[in-house]
Amino acid sequence: MEKMIAFCGLNCTECPTFQATQENNNEKRKQVAELWSKQYQAQFKPEDINCDGCLQDKGRLFSHCAVCEIRQCGREKKMENCAYCNDYPCQRLSNFFMMVPQSKITLDEIRKTI
Repeated sequence: MEKMIAFCGLNCTECPTFQATQENNNEKRKQVAELWSKQYQAQFKPEDINCDGCLQDKGRLFSHCAVCEIRQCGREKKMENCAYCNDYPCQRLSNFFMMVPQSKITLDEIRKTI
């Protein structure tokens, strides 16, 4: 499967929610819901585990993707992802990088090619 790099630098194709959705795998949905419920101290059900990737205009989005400010900004600016933005890295993205440093590495590598 071809990589899908989200606005924030996450690789959607490596996300277990994306994978479960693309495989239509209900057992994987159940496992992800249980893991994320514990990990994020939230209540996820298997039916919550659906996402076609945050770059999609239509289709299923995981609950956080639907309200993500980074995604919203990237879509408003019509960016492929934040690596292509003149404001890179903005404060929102810098805060996200503190939690997910791999995303910065991914976006920095993309910026080297543009």
